[in-house]
Amino acid sequence: MGMTLGPSPEEFVWASGIEDTFVPQSRPGHRALDEYQLIGHYEHWREDLALARELGLGALRWGVPWYRVEPHPGEFDWRWVDQVLPYLVEELGVTPIVDLMHYGCPFWMYREFANRDYPRAVAAYARAFAERYRGLVRWYTPLNEPLINALMCGRRALWPPYLRGDRGYVRIMLQLVKGIIETVEAIKEVDARSVMVHVEAAGLSRATRADLEALALEDQRRGYLSFDLLTGRMTPDHPLFTWLVRNGASPDELAELARRPTEVEVMGLNFYPQWSTKQLYLDPKGRLAYRNAEQDGAGFGALISDYYQRYRAPLMVTETSAFGAPEVRARWLGASLLEVKSLRGRGVPVHGYTWFPLFTMIDWRYRFGRGPVSDYYLELGLYQLDEAAAGRRWAATPLVEHWLRHRADPAGAVGEIIKSDG
Repeated sequence: MGMTLGPSPEEFVWASGIEDTFVPQSRPGHRALDEYQLIGHYEHWREDLALARELGLGALRWGVPWYRVEPHPGEFDWRWVDQVLPYLVEELGVTPIVDLMHYGCPFWMYREFANRDYPRAVAAYARAFAERYRGLVRWYTPLNEPLINALMCGRRALWPPYLRGDRGYVRIMLQLVKGIIETVEAIKEVDARSVMVHVEAAGLSRATRADLEALALEDQRRGYLSFDLLTGRMTPDHPLFTWLVRNGASPDELAELARRPTEVEVMGLNFYPQWSTKQLYLDPKGRLAYRNAEQDGAGFGALISDYYQRYRAPLMVTETSAFGAPEVRARWLGASLLEVKSLRGRGVPVHGYTWFPLFTMIDWRYRFGRGPVSDYYLELGLYQLDEAAAGRRWAATPLVEHWLRHRADPAGAVGEIIKSDG
């Protein structure tokens, strides 16, 4: 509750988070994906959350499984959340940034995000949560990563409601944005002091040839889509307006969104050096293709600066980590914090840094696989599941020592936000 954002190093928010993807629906060839269930967080939440105190975290991104807390429309079961949140806030002294929506919908919502009632239903759930936990929770993420959500559910047909192509993508994106707007309004009516951290998957697009530059630019513009829709920028002169209308968006629908802009109180950007930069190229058959590029995260600082110049909102790095050996992760921790310090020194208001996730997560490929869950452990975090150890669930990686050293010296690690004339 006491977290504030300010320019001094002492006010910088050191955060982590627990991977909380919830896609509970299954179908032939697709298994249910509930990260809390698969990693054992529902049973071991006390031990899991206690790691936050070891790391000196000021905040923790932690999500609510909507499908579990509202098993039937309008009927809520808060028993588990009633235990967890007081422990996190009152015993550990950690500020939760609550992920109200980290992907999946309840089983009862036919067609999930494509259901016309989705925006109303998600806002009703958000209101019920805010009314119950107003004294414990002030910081919210209304919906995590609209771009990835629309991609998986609307373009690639990998998650329900399994739509495909640009039309599916646009349909899901518009529903998500409407849901975010309704959610923010509902929470603000309950608690005017609440703070919204709008989290998006930030990415860069590069072209290998001059004649692909325009395509890379279009991809970059699509990366702003959710924020542009939220902030009332999607007017007829927007570069993507015609693309949206050609793919099913009604001009009246877009005009209505533009008439009710949502303030981005805090902009949360997620960036992974191995996965967040894509390169456009032509494959041997002359077809447009994509591959990961700049795996050293070279564009990280420029990306954050670009978002700030576009939206002029306070920023947090809400997810970052690196895939690889502990020394690879430690190098990225140091390099990314150095970039954050440089940005702050140039007047870019980066107020927090989130190493995500806190510990072992389950690779999303589990949903489409056949092997046991242990085959899908993905090690990006500060702690690693130690199933052989007696009496302790988590083993600290060497990254913990690096984290604590940076955390102990915020002035040296991230410096002060220097006001600039720009």
